Amino acid sequence: MKCSVYIATSADGYIATPDGEVDWLHTAGNLGADMGSEDMGFRDFMDSVDCMIMGRKSMEMISSMNLTPEQWPYGNIRIIVLSNTIKEAPENLSGKIELYSGDIQDLILALENGGHKHAYIDGGSTITSFLNSKLIDEMTITKAPVLLGDGIPLFGNLSQRVKLENSEAVVFPNDFIQEKYSVNYL
Repeated sequence: MKCSVYIATSADGYIATPDGEVDWLHTAGNLGADMGSEDMGFRDFMDSVDCMIMGRKSMEMISSMNLTPEQWPYGNIRIIVLSNTIKEAPENLSGKIELYSGDIQDLILALENGGHKHAYIDGGSTITSFLNSKLIDEMTITKAPVLLGDGIPLFGNLSQRVKLENSEAVVFPNDFIQEKYSVNYL
């Protein structure tokens, strides 16, 4: 099963402020830029995946947004939230997510056996866990032109070096830079 990361960071590598806020994503860059219908590839990426695996903190951030059905960015894909502490979905996400606690390699095997082919992996701790288990195949990291100076880093402690290959980069009119890599475990 292919596992891909698609995430935004500040230029200094943070996915959120120290208190978990991501509001800076909506104020960074050239706000007057004509983006046309450009969503920086998110819709195409979402069309390529058939399930999503995220961490509890990412789920809590999404829950706090109180998105309407029209604002829900994930369509009808299966969403699994990794958590050893939460046993029930927040009311506004009930029916949209499944909770899982257990080995992530077992989860990937179960998803693969269930016919899933491509998973979207989201959340800093979850991405680090998947990298440490050598499960990430590719990463797309969109860097917002802002320096936070402190916050929640994209990557935690890795158990081994990871080589990023086949790099591609795109600069968008709003000054965001998107980097895409395939992952090779040394």
